[in-house]
Formats: sequence, structure tokens, C-alpha cells
Amino acid sequence: MSGYTFDYPPYVPVAERKKAAARLVAKLKKKGQKINPIVIEGRAIAKTFWGRSWCGNLNSYSDYENRMPRGRQYARNGSVIDLNVNAGEITALVSGSEIYKVQITISSVTKEKWKKIVKQCSGKIGSLIELLQGKFSKEVMEIITQPKTGLFPEKNEIKFDCSCFDYADMCKHVSAVLYGVGARLDGKPEDLFLLRQADHTELIESAGYISKLTQGSGTGELEGNISELFGVDIVESPKKKKKSKPK
Repeated sequence: MSGYTFDYPPYVPVAERKKAAARLVAKLKKKGQKINPIVIEGRAIAKTFWGRSWCGNLNSYSDYENRMPRGRQYARNGSVIDLNVNAGEITALVSGSEIYKVQITISSVTKEKWKKIVKQCSGKIGSLIELLQGKFSKEVMEIITQPKTGLFPEKNEIKFDCSCFDYADMCKHVSAVLYGVGARLDGKPEDLFLLRQADHTELIESAGYISKLTQGSGTGELEGNISELFGVDIVESPKKKKKSKPK
């Protein structure tokens, strides 16, 4: 378009970006800041059901489809040097021509939708067995990750901001961070519940699972799995000491 000029930052090779990122990371660590980078091995950004489902949902954002390939590339080459998931918010540092700050806010899941999810999950008796092993059944995971009705945010529930010069609705740095979340969910699926501000313990409590787990299980290993997965401290009722018979 005549009459308009756009000043884009010069291209910086990936090797140079990584050096700049390493310097910043070292500086932040020296200040005592914990850094949580996204490290992806191979071509697949996500390898578990949780991560793959999240990335698949991102691909449904058709309005941003031209930005997704660059975001995937940035995520794969280690450009997301720090990513943190909190209640309703994702913050990240992305290495590009410069180090850019990304902030993404996501609305909490509505009470109505969450109640429906809990109700659907509570009737899945088969999930109890796998829950005792420290994981959800595939059926329950599919309910939670179902487009529209599950926990994944819809496009209108996401707002994002990046310190880069790209004035598009979604820049490649934001896209990289969103894919980075998919990789993070591989190891920390509970972050999905944190992000959408949904109390995941209700999935257990709705079916009385906690009481079932603490009555007669006799296996500290199972209780440890549940505590680790949900952050719930499971406490057994104190056992009565047997009175010794008089000799």
C-alpha cells in the first residue's frame, strides 16, 4: 500500500537468538528467578492425550490459522524460554529478534459448564479404577477435553498481549506460547484446571471417591498417587490400638 511504511526488526538467526536467550536466563537465575522453559524433543509438540488435545483445539481457531505454523516452529526450536501457568493467566518470555513478553488471560470456566462436566464424569464408574492408579480414564479425559463443552477455552475467552511490533490479532510469539502450554500439559495436566479455575477435586468428591479411597484401601501407594495428582492430602482415620492381653 503506497503511503505506508512498516519498520520490522531485522532477522536474527536462531543461533544468535539462543545465545541472547541464554544470557537473559542466566541473568534472571542469578537474581533468584525460577525459569520454566518449554523443551521439545522431536517434531511432536505434545505426546500425551492432554497435550495433543490442547494443540488440536488450537488448530480449530480458524481465524488465526495463518499464525499457527510460525508459532509451532517457534515452540519446537526452543524459543519459549519461560512459561508460567496461573489461575486464568499465562505469562511467558519468547526469544525472537528480541526477548518478548507475552501475557495471555483466559476466562474461568462458567459454573454451569463445570457442573455439567462434573456430572458427566461422576457417572463413569470405570474411571474410579484408573483414578486409583493415579490417572483419569480415557472416557473422562475426553469429556474434559471435548471442544465447546469441555475445559478448553473458546476463542472469545482468550485475550493476549505481546511486547513485539506485530499488530496482528495474534502474533507468532503468542501462538508459540499457546503451543507451549500443550507441551506443558504433557507433564502437568492439572495446569488445565488451574488455568480455567476449576476445582478438580470435585471430580472425586462428587462420587464420594475420597471416602472410598480412605476406607480399607490399605495401600499407601494409591493414596500417594491421588495426593500427587490432585494436591489433596488423604488422611486415614487413626487406628485403634489393640489392647494387649494380660499374661
